[in-house]
Amino acid sequence: MSSQAPMIEMRNVDKRFGSVIAISDISMKVHRGEVMCLLGDNGAGKSTLIKTLSGVHKPSNGELLVDGKPADYQSPSDALDAGIATVFQDLAMIPLMSITRNFFMGREPTVGWGPFKRVDWKYADRVAMEEMGKIGIDVRDPSQPVGTLSGGERQCVAIARAVYFGAKVLILDEPTSALGVKQASVVLRYIAKARADGLAVIFITHNVHHAYPVADAFTLLKRGSSLGTFRKDEVSREEVLNMMAGGAELESLDAELSEFQRNEQHDDEITEGSLPASAAHGPQSSGARLATGY
Repeated sequence: MSSQAPMIEMRNVDKRFGSVIAISDISMKVHRGEVMCLLGDNGAGKSTLIKTLSGVHKPSNGELLVDGKPADYQSPSDALDAGIATVFQDLAMIPLMSITRNFFMGREPTVGWGPFKRVDWKYADRVAMEEMGKIGIDVRDPSQPVGTLSGGERQCVAIARAVYFGAKVLILDEPTSALGVKQASVVLRYIAKARADGLAVIFITHNVHHAYPVADAFTLLKRGSSLGTFRKDEVSREEVLNMMAGGAELESLDAELSEFQRNEQHDDEITEGSLPASAAHGPQSSGARLATGY
């Protein structure tokens, strides 16, 4: 782990909506060149936490620090200006627009001046192709609609866009949740590349099998509270899965299913034992009568 100040840190952060406590007493820090996986089931508070990190919500209590300095963001644009880029599940992309237009949306490069200023689409196309090529995605025509790309490729467009525009902290909201194995592997490889490039990555997911290969540390959430932060060399995949899903709940479920199966077998044995011999051997008896002519 780096001896420098964390790139982003939360200290005892709460977020309340009226009387509802969405997250409570959350502490977490992520250094440069590190992937922090934020794990939790649905309703654990993951969405509220990333919106607090990205400037959508202001903490009710606690402190948020970026590069060792207190951060008081008034909007997501303030967080983005500080280098905190969030890629949400919906990707904020327009499927019918080209790859290039989605890549530079709102930040189009221009040439000329005054009334003669115009978008330099030739330069934009070249940059989009080069940035996608860096992560191993060969874009033959950057003018093709982004909706023609696979789910994993669209995720990579959104991530590459954030990195190109100077992200220091990359927050990924369930980037592999709707992807197949091959597409998810594309996204996971790019997460590893972002870490190698020195970014601090916060990878939000409920899939331990996607998280474990790329993570350096895990923060587990349950019902808005933190179960703790663990380094990868401190916990196994199975231990992370048990903490996240709740080992006690899984053991209870196994016991209930076993009991149900035993009761079902017992009922079948009683039913078979109560049938008369003629009924129990109905097909054979019927066959015998037909053979003898009775």
